[in-house]
Amino acid sequence: MIIKVDIKERSYDVVTSRGLLEKIGELANLQRKVLIVTDSGVPQEYARTVASSCKEAFTLTIPQGEKSKNFENYKLLLETMLKKEFTRTDAVVAVGGGVVGDLSGFAAATYMRGVDFYNVPTTVLSQVDSSVGGKTAIDFGSYKNTVGAFYQPKKVIVDLDTLKTLPQRHFSNGLAESVKMAMTFDEELFELIEKGDVRENIEKIITRSIELKKDVVEKDEKEAGLRKVLNFGHTLGHAIESCFENGEIYHGECVAVGMYALCEGEVRQRLARVLNKLSLPLTVPFDKERALENAFHDKKFDGAVITVIRVDKIGSYVIEKHTKEDIADMIDSL
Repeated sequence: MIIKVDIKERSYDVVTSRGLLEKIGELANLQRKVLIVTDSGVPQEYARTVASSCKEAFTLTIPQGEKSKNFENYKLLLETMLKKEFTRTDAVVAVGGGVVGDLSGFAAATYMRGVDFYNVPTTVLSQVDSSVGGKTAIDFGSYKNTVGAFYQPKKVIVDLDTLKTLPQRHFSNGLAESVKMAMTFDEELFELIEKGDVRENIEKIITRSIELKKDVVEKDEKEAGLRKVLNFGHTLGHAIESCFENGEIYHGECVAVGMYALCEGEVRQRLARVLNKLSLPLTVPFDKERALENAFHDKKFDGAVITVIRVDKIGSYVIEKHTKEDIADMIDSL
């Protein structure tokens, strides 16, 4: 399936199917110098398959985990391209999850003011969310995504066969983002996750999640309004996630906790059942003082207030403005 993200001159296709890695030479312009970025948790044959379709490939493998999204690795990517004499006509390809995509995309956005970037997401999390929309970034000073750019890829290539090698915890971790989009925009998708066999329906879940994400990005590319809804669960989730420098708790797990905290009544009960079904937590132990500090450094704060998304009815959302004191109360309640 081809899903077109229509944002004028920055439009691109998200191609989803099985066996796409073997066809990547037909889907992406790789007849030039290509920097392939992957991580130690991704089967190395994925990067080798991409490299075999390139005219001249250079592969960098960074350590797995959020800690790799740092200035040192960003600098390594830039130094490699400079040393190998990459020009503005060359390209970067990310093969991996959200960390690889964010880091590679930011390097592509800033090297010589921008080179072509292809994203080949290999995790549920990156396929349903981070690979679509053009958000690229690295972490700085223990805070998530504080240095980055909006930079759209030339194409996103989603090979569903790559999920066969994904550990169960990572599989569940990514589905938290699908639950987020279902909670805010699509009750039918929520019911599919709630009542159906997730493994059997994974293609439908991923495809629908991408369609929802692309609809939002088309309306609000740079998060001026509607796109803020995609932060449901993230304000508290990021604050908690930043407490775990070694990645003991995953992004989707923290988002699950953040969503659960912002629901009440029947909605909260239904969400709890879905999170339990997916082996996602309703709460995790964390340092409250550190979480508060992390929350107050959130880039989404606008002066003294921050936009928070709540869900009172599945498939819809409420946008609220909250003060730092409100956020402190929410964290304290967890």
